[in-house]
Amino acid sequence: MTKQPKDNLFVLIKSLSKSEKRQFKLYVGRLGVNEESKFLMLFNVLDKLSNYDEEVILKKGFVKKQQLSNLKAHLYKQILISLRLNPSRQNIRIQLREQLDFATILYHKGLYKQSLKILDKAKGVAIAHEEKNLAYEIIELEKVIESQYITRSIVNRADELTSQSEQLSHQNTIASQLSNLSLQLYSVFLRTGYVKNDREFREVTHYFKSRLPDFDIAELGFREKLWLYKTYLWYSFLTQDFLACYKYSRKWVDLFQTNSEMIKLNPVFFLRGNQYLLEALFFIKDHSRFKRALQNFEGITKEDWFPKDDNIEGLIFLYLYANKFNLHFMEGTFKEGLPLVEEVINGLKTYRSRIDEHHVMVFYYKIASLYFGIGENKKCIEYLDKIISNKSLEMREDLLCFSRVLNLVAHYEAGMDYNLDSLIRSTYKFLIKMEDLYEVQKEMIKFLRRLGDIYPHELKGEFEKLLNKLREYEDHPYERRAFLYLDIISWLESKIKNKFVGEIIREKFQLMNS
Repeated sequence: MTKQPKDNLFVLIKSLSKSEKRQFKLYVGRLGVNEESKFLMLFNVLDKLSNYDEEVILKKGFVKKQQLSNLKAHLYKQILISLRLNPSRQNIRIQLREQLDFATILYHKGLYKQSLKILDKAKGVAIAHEEKNLAYEIIELEKVIESQYITRSIVNRADELTSQSEQLSHQNTIASQLSNLSLQLYSVFLRTGYVKNDREFREVTHYFKSRLPDFDIAELGFREKLWLYKTYLWYSFLTQDFLACYKYSRKWVDLFQTNSEMIKLNPVFFLRGNQYLLEALFFIKDHSRFKRALQNFEGITKEDWFPKDDNIEGLIFLYLYANKFNLHFMEGTFKEGLPLVEEVINGLKTYRSRIDEHHVMVFYYKIASLYFGIGENKKCIEYLDKIISNKSLEMREDLLCFSRVLNLVAHYEAGMDYNLDSLIRSTYKFLIKMEDLYEVQKEMIKFLRRLGDIYPHELKGEFEKLLNKLREYEDHPYERRAFLYLDIISWLESKIKNKFVGEIIREKFQLMNS
């Protein structure tokens, strides 16, 4: 799979809505720029292109190659200014920064009193909206001005500003330490996936505890609690403590529900909290809570008051459809989930510039799993091939691994065993490059390598042997994760009972919820 070269300016222009393009041209008009302006001509050319092509631009003759880089930079800046002025793009952070800029201008003009008035008002808004980094920045400028603008209340003001500064500095430090730890844990997760043994568990636990800052929960505000829950959530995910994942993702979402005004200010964090809540419920197989949480999530994101922008709409699509797939996987309604495939493929085209390749491949894996569940193994292989053949792909090792294992099983199921030996060898070579394989994976590979030596009348017995062996790992603290990627147990049961794997999962679901 080849990648189209991406040009930042081109991607930005293609992300603009019709109203934003109209706003840009109105903004350019207010600048007094005529239609022959080079940067406006460049905008119009790029807007009409389907793919970025420098040769097409140069052939237009309005810019030389040596000038193009500067012209693109100028256009990029003007588009951003236009977007910043767009009322739909205004939020508290932008407004606060604007007020800080205004106060700085007034300060440099020597209008100290006016500057302090703006800063004091902005500080109150910043603190009320948990924008404590900006609040700290505002206080630092207040201190600079107060040191030059002498008043009778300077002693009281000095004490007040010092106290505010120290408190915000302390809270910002805790928030920074927690956000750093959260990011580091996320990095570990992407690099290695879940812990696979006691050694990795001890390493991750030591890493987590040694970097967790001291804090008093009563002194933490919304932002600090948010980072705290997020940090514990990632630790819980890494250590496969999915009940703890549910606990902290629930706290995360409840924090927003209690402080509902923060949803508008931090919609991305709200969306992610809901995504982690749904993921945790999926892992602990709590169907009723999962379905209710999914309905709540879909409902709230459709509300008129819920913030909407390109990034948010892309995330809503990503999280909503990933969990719609998961609902079908839980219920065993694989056939009923097929309409999602076309919706997702269309959505991936719509949001192609906003969804990273890793998440695209996760969707492909889910689609492949859906087809596998109803026995459409060739369609399953088609989507798995999109993952396996993508040499430029950077995604979690465990997902890559299970894509290959499922690919092997699907080839076997489809009767495409003419090259099964070479496929087993290539899969095995890939898997042994991984530092620590799941025991489930090892058993699967051993079984598949022996398939050619098993007589047809012996197959059922061999499936039963493997099933009994794998059941030993079903509740294993480190191995159980493997079954969430690929329900090998249900597949083996389907082979023994001569049914589609989706039917087996459906029967289990109905039994659990009867």
